[in-house]
Amino acid sequence: MISFIKSVLIDLQKKGLNLEDLYFILPSKRAGVFLKHHLSTLIDHPIFAPHILSSEEFVEELSGLQNLPNTDLIFRLYETYISLTSKEDQESFESFSTWAQILLQDFNEIDRYLIPQDHIFDYLKAIKELNHWSLEPEQTDLIKNHLKFWKHLKSYYTAFTENLLTSKQGYQGLIYREAVDNLESYMENSKAMTHVFLGFNALNTAESQIIQGLLKNDLAHIYWDIDKAFIDDNVHDAGWFTRQHRSKWNYFKSQSFNWVTQHYTEPKQIEAIGIPKLVGQAKYIGQLLDELTEKDSNVSNIAVVLGEEHLLLPVLNSIPNHITKLNVTMGLPLQFVPLASFFEELLSIHKTNPKQFYYKDVISILSHPSIYPLFDAETSNVSEDIVAYIQKNNIVYMTVGELNQLTTSHSKLIDLLFSSWNDNPRKALEHCSELILKMKWNFEDDKQNHSLELEYLYRFNTLFNQLSQLESTYKYLKSIVALQSIYRELLSSETLDFKGEPLEGLQIMGMLESRVLDFETVIISSVNEGILPSGKTNNSFIPFDVKIENHLPTFKEKDAVYTYHFYRLLQRAKNVYILYNTEIDALKGGEKSRFLTQLEVEGIHDIKSRIISPDVPIIEQKLTEIIKTPSVIEQIKELSGKGYSPSSLTNYIRNPIDFYYDKILGIKEFDEVEENIAANTLGSVIHNSLEDFYKPLEGSILTVDHLKDFKKCTKAMVTKHFENLYNKGGFSQGKNLIIFEIAQRYILNFLNLEIESLNQGREIKILSIESDESIDIAIDGLDFPIKLKGKVDRVDMFDGVVRVIDYKSGKVEQNKVEIVDWEDITTDYIKYSKPFQILCYAYMMRQNNRIKLPIEAGIISFKNLNEGFLKFGKKPSSHSRKKDHLITDETLDNFEIELKKLISEICNSKLNFIEKELD
Repeated sequence: MISFIKSVLIDLQKKGLNLEDLYFILPSKRAGVFLKHHLSTLIDHPIFAPHILSSEEFVEELSGLQNLPNTDLIFRLYETYISLTSKEDQESFESFSTWAQILLQDFNEIDRYLIPQDHIFDYLKAIKELNHWSLEPEQTDLIKNHLKFWKHLKSYYTAFTENLLTSKQGYQGLIYREAVDNLESYMENSKAMTHVFLGFNALNTAESQIIQGLLKNDLAHIYWDIDKAFIDDNVHDAGWFTRQHRSKWNYFKSQSFNWVTQHYTEPKQIEAIGIPKLVGQAKYIGQLLDELTEKDSNVSNIAVVLGEEHLLLPVLNSIPNHITKLNVTMGLPLQFVPLASFFEELLSIHKTNPKQFYYKDVISILSHPSIYPLFDAETSNVSEDIVAYIQKNNIVYMTVGELNQLTTSHSKLIDLLFSSWNDNPRKALEHCSELILKMKWNFEDDKQNHSLELEYLYRFNTLFNQLSQLESTYKYLKSIVALQSIYRELLSSETLDFKGEPLEGLQIMGMLESRVLDFETVIISSVNEGILPSGKTNNSFIPFDVKIENHLPTFKEKDAVYTYHFYRLLQRAKNVYILYNTEIDALKGGEKSRFLTQLEVEGIHDIKSRIISPDVPIIEQKLTEIIKTPSVIEQIKELSGKGYSPSSLTNYIRNPIDFYYDKILGIKEFDEVEENIAANTLGSVIHNSLEDFYKPLEGSILTVDHLKDFKKCTKAMVTKHFENLYNKGGFSQGKNLIIFEIAQRYILNFLNLEIESLNQGREIKILSIESDESIDIAIDGLDFPIKLKGKVDRVDMFDGVVRVIDYKSGKVEQNKVEIVDWEDITTDYIKYSKPFQILCYAYMMRQNNRIKLPIEAGIISFKNLNEGFLKFGKKPSSHSRKKDHLITDETLDNFEIELKKLISEICNSKLNFIEKELD
């Protein structure tokens, strides 16, 4: 395969032109590297390299203007806006910057396509005035301001461009317009020069006039890279622009339109491969490269063209290890570098100038990989200590002072991160720059290789230096919000460039970087609708019909540009792999690109289509089984000596593995900050409040006066226990205030229920409150002591009947405290965990001779108080209809049998801990 660039050089040699004297103008800088390489293969003696320029460099040289970065242009435009807008109508810079970018793009288009400024701006103003808004008899301030903007648009443009021209600077469109104005004088001074334009396709009006002017005066040659299959097809978008150039340029009315090739119809192997998700495509690219390099180790003729730039890192991580040489031409956008998320988060937490910080923001900042190493000390990591303190004390909001109290050795770092910026961008930039220096020193002190991290820091240091320069030059950044807006703007345009061998190894590039270049094997990713092509996006103030009227580009032209690049990649290639995402996406869908459909419909090539599914291993769901080794048995013996609580035994019934993790290994659940008061905290507050009320009444008869006194103290009591349990978390607003009120309501409702009972003539005697019970149990076959322990919420005597009561803050119904068969009480957690617990309490109290049977035992459910005391009951078997609510010796003897079976199972060395499947 002879590449397009090489064939152009061969033709120029045939024409007898001296190559070193030519001016080559190409669509991109990247193509210039390949041009020099191909030139070196065609000469047999040393020569001076010819002038090689990208189209933008050539036009900039022709105009005599310096191209300004986009962020500088926004500030310069705001400068113009301020000078022409009355003070009461002026928007802040942060508000202005949200729409200024679109306005700059429109100015750029108007100038690149040489639209008469008076015509376009007067036209836009007239259209807006004809809009039905302005026909209202009474115009609102919104309508007036909107129309005022369109009336001033021309004056903004005129003053802005004049200001730039005075300083010999400009944006791309202005540079193009000025280049056209300078063309005549340039041609007068360049009669001895020969320009060679190659590989161009879509040209704006300015480019078109410049090239035509040079061609007309015999100062240029132009080489198109277009295939006969596209240019001769009147509806094929790949030939859209070249067909227009051929029919509309005066030059081609007298000169032949050369350089139409016929490579596209040559035999090719094309595969369309559907793969779910972007990462799936990245992994498959690595697999494909592995297969391709098995056949041919030379990867210089392979190009990976990425339809989406954020696929770059996954692809780089998927390249086979044996491919050691590669060249990445697209650069890694800084917004995908880990450090970007840290500064974005830091700016976000400071933009409201808070007096205190939300705990999740604090943890996120302190735990960020960029900051975390800075807190590392010899004894412990201060960052970890602060996070642990937040969790332990249930802190939802923290001040800088509180953070500084937790650390003395890193107070300077805490101040850099959290001390108030007072909505001052200069102070913010100073803090960010100092943080970068601290990170740099930390990496330099570390003996490990941190070259990549240092490169990240260097680029971000440059970025913040740019922001500092903009802030000191223009003085328009007056808030952190404005600073964050410009930070994001710079971040989106800055890239981390890779160093590689430009002519050796695997080539990884974006679609636009592929212009003019040819490869035998091409892998194109993300060929989906909405990506290639990007579809109907209209980020402009100029309406669609006005664009059509003034011959400005619309989505149609943009689609045609990408159609050309896509098909041009296929022209000289022999092997083409087209990858697309099969996964349905919320924004872009899972639809393959129309480019693929068009390839299939054309019928020129046999397209092999297949869907690749990731190899997902079928993992057999095995239930975890823990063998009771001698060390586990020792732990069980130790636990048995300390005592089993009813809740630990029901935990075993629910899932033996959870029991093993909790009681044998001692692994506790992660202690999260309770941002909203949790159910267990609510339950503890109710229990503790009722304990404080009733404990002094042990052995006494309950009276209505007692209960009325409790009611008066309820709010204070609940407040006290919330403060104890919820630590420094607040409960004075939001959901927490609601839960706080619920706790009071539950207690008041319970006290009212007690008052109602007393008013009905019932007698209630308090026997014990929150009493600790424990007993030793002898189990046949076990030679070590077994203890059962627990805390009984309340024992009272109600009209002469002793009741063992367990409080539940959740909802419990009567059927959840009843059983049918004794064997089920230790097997079904959902149905029988509650009767198991209350029978444990009754059993311990009987064994300690604390009660005389028969008694009643049950639950008071604060979410189901209307049902009153929910008594344990033994449901009748099939031959008996009577439901028994009294607990007798027989009841507890039957329970004892099942209890001993359960404990015996836990202690049996031959019965392993086996996980249960939970619904």
